[in-house]
Amino acid sequence: MHSTPRDWNGRSYDRIADFMEQLGREVLDRLQLAGDETVLDAGCGSGRVTEALIDRLPRGRVIGVDGSADMIDVAAERLPAGTELLVQDLAELDLGPGRTVDAILSTATFHWIPDHARLFAALRRALRDGGQLVVQCGGAGNVAGPHAASRAVGARDPYAPYLSGWAGPWNFSTPQDATDRLRAAGFTDVSATLVERPVQPDEPLEYLSTIVLGSHLERLPAELHESFVADVAAELSAASPDGRITIDYVRLNLDATAA
Repeated sequence: MHSTPRDWNGRSYDRIADFMEQLGREVLDRLQLAGDETVLDAGCGSGRVTEALIDRLPRGRVIGVDGSADMIDVAAERLPAGTELLVQDLAELDLGPGRTVDAILSTATFHWIPDHARLFAALRRALRDGGQLVVQCGGAGNVAGPHAASRAVGARDPYAPYLSGWAGPWNFSTPQDATDRLRAAGFTDVSATLVERPVQPDEPLEYLSTIVLGSHLERLPAELHESFVADVAAELSAASPDGRITIDYVRLNLDATAA
């Protein structure tokens, strides 16, 4: 199964991604580093967590990879000159003949990739024997509320011709499925757990538009974007006891070693 990485508004994401950076730094804390390693940031986005990773590697180096050229452009502005940044589909990751890294870090990315078997195989090829894989992504049950609201709104006119019955591009894996696929791809010492991390964003409309509903908006004509986001926000607000919009994140934490 192949997919085309979605387009992102890198500058908007960078501006509102405080909570995503917080989650990413928690994942970074799980990575065991001496400071001289070469580490791949798989899905580096606008470079917020990548910047923190670089600080942890005073004698090492970082390779940032993202499927969005706009994200990479924003990351290039943030990160030190000479940081290696690549626009690639992670499921087809290719660092060049014989080239491997000591560790792979990834935050808030893998749920956008439909074929995890291909993804994990590509990551294993890029990781040296004994190297670390440390990941957090959306897991089973992630953003159930916003997705239920978007399905309800998407089933109504004028959105139904574009969204009714659409299942979306997401792959919110269970821990067991992730464990099985990682082991099949050549990883050992696999740990896979789910954790609930809800957030009430300060700028909910932009947060929904840029992060949560971007794939929906790609299917809609531009003149329907603003109203669709507003209608989904209204559904979420009506379902909330205090009227505030909650993004009910369920994150899948993965740790593994390349066998």
